[in-house]
Amino acid sequence: MSAPAALEDSSRHSREGSVRLSTGVTLRYVEQGRQDGPVVVLLHGYTDSHHTWDLDLPRFSRDFHIYALDQRGHGDSSRPACCYTQQAFAKDVVAFLDAMRVSRAVLVGHSMGSFIAQQVALDSPGRVKGLVLVGSAPTVAGNEVALGLKEVVDTLTNPVDPAFIHEFQASTFYAPIPASYLDTLVAESSKLPARVWQDALDGLIAEDHSARLGRIRVPTLIIGGDHDGFFSVTEQRALARAIRGSKHLLYPETGHAPHAERPQRFVNDVQQFLECL
Repeated sequence: MSAPAALEDSSRHSREGSVRLSTGVTLRYVEQGRQDGPVVVLLHGYTDSHHTWDLDLPRFSRDFHIYALDQRGHGDSSRPACCYTQQAFAKDVVAFLDAMRVSRAVLVGHSMGSFIAQQVALDSPGRVKGLVLVGSAPTVAGNEVALGLKEVVDTLTNPVDPAFIHEFQASTFYAPIPASYLDTLVAESSKLPARVWQDALDGLIAEDHSARLGRIRVPTLIIGGDHDGFFSVTEQRALARAIRGSKHLLYPETGHAPHAERPQRFVNDVQQFLECL
């Protein structure tokens, strides 16, 4: 499969920038949409970058003011020696909102990004207008797939083996995706030194805020795939039960990345959610 030309050429619709945050990191980001539109912040998954949303951004209405971040250590953002806990990532998100003078935003997070979004909603509830949690669960702590991945990641050295990166990225999908999109993800993951692979995964596994999820009071949409190789349907439903009033959409014949495997349906569902806020 090859990505349609219209989706590949999204640069003319977006603006790139970088900002030094009060947390000490410099984040690279892509921005699109109306300056006065409702603010949506996209948070990518483990070892990804803002490019994880490449199939979605061209499809979103320009009525929304969207920021897609490269989080600390990832993409073209700075790679500090410390820290890669979920709390550190969450503080970056709040600091980014401060830097952009945004009081409240809807957070859309995939996988690792979904746990960061949960963390922001728990630690800084006044800054979150709504949540969209994609390929998510109540926690990564104790997850057998993550623990198995950690055994391999802990052995990585620089430069990280491209064959391993390709295998890791490809394993997250069930439905076909454009080959050019997968190539981009592999290239983005290749930017990370082994220490960031290790520290970010350790931070994911160490954090367990599942007992606090009942405190989240903002509208929440949970989107998952029925063939997610990381978080089972049972885990997805547990997340939906934990966040009262949330809505769970389960995509058939879809893996860990509904936003990439079913981009049009994903954007339609997210926009419908946003329009109801």
